[in-house]
Amino acid sequence: MTHSTIELLPSPKDRRIARHAAAAIVLTVAEAAIPLPLPGVKPGLANIVTLIVLARWGWREAVWVALLRVFAGSLLLGQFLAPGFFLSLSGALASLVVLGLAMHLPRRWFGPVSHSILAAFAHIGAQLVVARLWLVPHDGVFYLVPVFALAAVVFGLVNGLVAARLLEELGGGTPGDDKGKEAVRPA
Repeated sequence: MTHSTIELLPSPKDRRIARHAAAAIVLTVAEAAIPLPLPGVKPGLANIVTLIVLARWGWREAVWVALLRVFAGSLLLGQFLAPGFFLSLSGALASLVVLGLAMHLPRRWFGPVSHSILAAFAHIGAQLVVARLWLVPHDGVFYLVPVFALAAVVFGLVNGLVAARLLEELGGGTPGDDKGKEAVRPA
């Protein structure tokens, strides 16, 4: 009797995505331990990782990192398929769409900081829409828009500045450039 074995070998790109997703997941779990002044107002520290991946390796890898973070983070925190999961997923999807569009804006004026602020607004906007349509069937939820908008500006700015600084230290780079790429190491 012969047994056949299928062996899947991860590529350097797979390993890179896994490392960045793991870093984003750690930040998500650590952030869950921070007391929140208002439900839903979080710093979004894992978005720093997404911004770095976006700048260095492009939108597709950023999508993988962000979605793996949402799914794995919700599993680790015991929130998978709970309302918080859907709020997080809707925010992540909206911010990824905005980041995909923002990548095509002139780099002279748009970089990690502006991308972070735009993504933060998309994230909170999607969450408010989901909350209004599903969780809080009352327009009163929109009274929180100024608070969430302020949080989006502050946390988007801080996360963008941190991402920009880390990109500077890492050598920056833009998708498709060799600058800032990791060396390919054998498995």
